[in-house]
Amino acid sequence: MWPGCEVEWLDALRIMGRWVPSTFNWIYATNVESTPWLYDFFYDSLWRYRWFANACRRFVGAWCGPLMRREVLGAHPDLIVSTYPLGTAGLDWMRRHGDLAGVPVTAIVSDFAPHPFWVYPDADLHYVMSEASLRAMYRAEPDAVGAVGAPPVRREFRPRDRSAARAEFGLPTTGFTALISCGALGFGAMERAADAALRADGVSRVLVVCGRNDRTRRALAERGDPRLVPIGWTDDMPGLLACSDVVVTNAGGATALEALACGRAVTMFEPIAGHGRANAELMAESELAELCPHATDLTGTLRRWTDDSAELAEREERALKHACTADLDDQVAALADVPQHHGPRSLRPQDAFFVHATTPEVPQQTGAILHLEESARTLEEWRGLLAERIRSRATELPMLSRRLVTRPGRRPQWIHDEVHAPDHVSCRELHSAEVDDEVLAEFFADPVRTDRPPWQLLVLHDSITGRAILAAKMHHSLGDGVAVTSNLVHLLCDEQQPKPASGKVNRPWYRRVPEVLRGLTGLALSGAAPSRCWTGTSSPERSFGHLSLPAAQARAIARDHGVTSTGLMLGLVAEALHRTHRERNPAARFRVMVPRTARTGRGGAGMSEPGNHTLSMSLDLPIGPMPTPWRVRAAARALLQLETSGQPIATGAVMTAMGLLPAGLHRWVVRRVYHRRFFNAIVSVLPGQRRPAHIDGVRITEVLPVLSLADGVGLAVGAIGWGEHFGFGVTTDPALAPRAEVFTEHLRDAFAEMRARR
Repeated sequence: MWPGCEVEWLDALRIMGRWVPSTFNWIYATNVESTPWLYDFFYDSLWRYRWFANACRRFVGAWCGPLMRREVLGAHPDLIVSTYPLGTAGLDWMRRHGDLAGVPVTAIVSDFAPHPFWVYPDADLHYVMSEASLRAMYRAEPDAVGAVGAPPVRREFRPRDRSAARAEFGLPTTGFTALISCGALGFGAMERAADAALRADGVSRVLVVCGRNDRTRRALAERGDPRLVPIGWTDDMPGLLACSDVVVTNAGGATALEALACGRAVTMFEPIAGHGRANAELMAESELAELCPHATDLTGTLRRWTDDSAELAEREERALKHACTADLDDQVAALADVPQHHGPRSLRPQDAFFVHATTPEVPQQTGAILHLEESARTLEEWRGLLAERIRSRATELPMLSRRLVTRPGRRPQWIHDEVHAPDHVSCRELHSAEVDDEVLAEFFADPVRTDRPPWQLLVLHDSITGRAILAAKMHHSLGDGVAVTSNLVHLLCDEQQPKPASGKVNRPWYRRVPEVLRGLTGLALSGAAPSRCWTGTSSPERSFGHLSLPAAQARAIARDHGVTSTGLMLGLVAEALHRTHRERNPAARFRVMVPRTARTGRGGAGMSEPGNHTLSMSLDLPIGPMPTPWRVRAAARALLQLETSGQPIATGAVMTAMGLLPAGLHRWVVRRVYHRRFFNAIVSVLPGQRRPAHIDGVRITEVLPVLSLADGVGLAVGAIGWGEHFGFGVTTDPALAPRAEVFTEHLRDAFAEMRARR
């Protein structure tokens, strides 16, 4: 279809291990010939127990996918066509792990009955062999995409003149000829099929293609029956099929497809276990084959067809009509333009955590406020610009085209959904900073809708000054602060942005067992929070505060005191806590939960990996009486000790382990660990960027994070360095903690004191 293109073949079994092809062939042949009951049990279980089918597919995908990944990505393919279910499993694994974006991944299911091992929700298209096969495909995987395809056989398999074909093989040109073929391995009831055919009056000769089964070929040859023609391995199956009046087979695979393409009547005799039986039943249902479970059935069918040439001709016409309903060349050409399909998938444990942590009073959503420099653009121009960028870019960002599906007692899932700009963008014209704050507070207090991709943008515009503010909120299950910020930048900004600094890349927790054990011990010994400050029963009311600090001065202060910028931010939070508490509570320690990013660096260009990739630490901030610089250094030292204690990787292992629990139990555990008993506040310092970013030429001057609370916890503080500023966002529950503006004022005073000491 594409002259000059390169075609590369990849053997999925060989990729899985050099020992795998021979071992799997032996297992398959043994099951079919010696233990058919075991193969039937396995096949029936795939249909009866969806969890079993999913587990088998995931197991094979996790085995095959990582091994295929290097080979497939190294080829830089424009199109991938799988003709083997284990290979499709590997491609499905790659898709679920973020690979092959924009590359059509398709599968040709050559069996008539697509069982759950054949069909995968992340393949863009499956070609199946009949309308009945398509219905079976949707039963096997309701979220798959399929279409009826032409038989995938070589061009040589086509209708030919019987007499001419028989003459080429030195066979008599007249008389009824039955062809028995049971695949390359030639197993099954071939000898019983030959005996049944020979008992049918009117059958002149029986051709038996034994393939690699030399034992059966020799046994048939020793009979000396002139009507019986045993044939070993042959490269001319098209010619042999052309010689036949009827084809007898037992699996419904390649032989059946080739026979239909040649316009020959097909009988399925004593179908082999598992997929052979299912194929035979489906072909019979589609009137493309006669099902003959017993020898007497085959003998009777052949007698009837030799006596009634009209019925045989009708069968041949039906076979040829089915084979000609579509053109394989045209269908292969169409694969290049197949739109990408996103099947549903269970959330990662780290993402499902925030679904389960959501309560009516405490929605789990995170966001950001982007301040833009003044411009001459009107509100309608901003609306049109954002709508255009959403239309052109949102589909490229998986994080923004996911819709959350929650079902009682079931794991939450993502499904792909269309992104319609009017559903995600709202605009307001304002003329007062005070009104801005009220509208922003109302926007962030309102839970994001989950009947569509759960994110929302709000544009506030002052027509007098030209000032514009862009607010964004997303369900926390979509991603952490790094993913939210970087995906917003990728969606909206003009230039391709570098990925935010992601810190060191961590090895998986299961490769750091001693460190995990040390961290788990530390978590267990730390126990509950040392006080109950600012915790209790949550209310739905929220207050929000924002603060912007000069980044150059903040970094200089951090250098002066020998701490990192993150350490300085935590020290300022500790000082603000001290100033807020000193008149009400003399407690010396205040426990905060500190998320730390743990990204692997595999994200796409210009954006970080979707989802939550954070590890958490329980940090006891010093809030008793002491000079501010001492407090900053004490907080920085405590943070450094925790980062090397194994606690972050231990919390990651715990979150992963919780994801193995049944959905109901997972939810119960999450709500008891993400809770006021274990910490008093959430403090997150996010990596940002210093390079300027623009939206249609308008510079983003600062970014302010907006964090959600945990159940029973009254304070959340986020900080991010962006351009020339460090932006703070404070969220409080006024029923549990002072209003956010009180805390931000103390933050401002603490920074002013540190700056004055330089």
